[in-house]
Amino acid sequence: MCLTPIGICSFFLIFLMIQNAYSGFESTNVKCTSHDESYATFEYCFLKAINRTYKYVSIKVKLHQVPVRKVKVNFALYERLNGYKPFLYNVTVDACNYLLKPKGNPVVTFIFGLFAPYSNMNHSCPFNHDVTVEKVPFSYITSQLTDILPFPKSSYAFFSEWYGDGKRRATVEVYGTLT
Repeated sequence: MCLTPIGICSFFLIFLMIQNAYSGFESTNVKCTSHDESYATFEYCFLKAINRTYKYVSIKVKLHQVPVRKVKVNFALYERLNGYKPFLYNVTVDACNYLLKPKGNPVVTFIFGLFAPYSNMNHSCPFNHDVTVEKVPFSYITSQLTDILPFPKSSYAFFSEWYGDGKRRATVEVYGTLT
């Protein structure tokens, strides 16, 4: 059997297509914590598996002290290597300013893009209503993490801390594996 350059290229293309067909983000847990229940509470925060291929996450935060005018968010990504270690991103952003000018920070744009199409956070401050992130499918997150910005296969944790009026109000943690 003689391997020509075209045959070798075809082999590698098929290998890459098969590898991408079986890669995916599988979430293992979602934790939502309210640090000041007089300010905001989580009405629900869950991960749901409809079947083996369709899983989604939904979160609803009930704001008790509206309007909310000052919001800062810290996004951090951790990789599991003998415990969770910082990986790639740890960014704090003024959410109100970002929502006014969403193209200002490409890292925050990427992170916000993971859930923005499924959220009602589509305007700048003030927020005078509950904040929801509804049925974010993990197939969408997989495409973002493998096609848009390739991540190595590993276990990850995504932590976000939400600050309102300068105080830590809530924490959302998403754990998962990119296979």
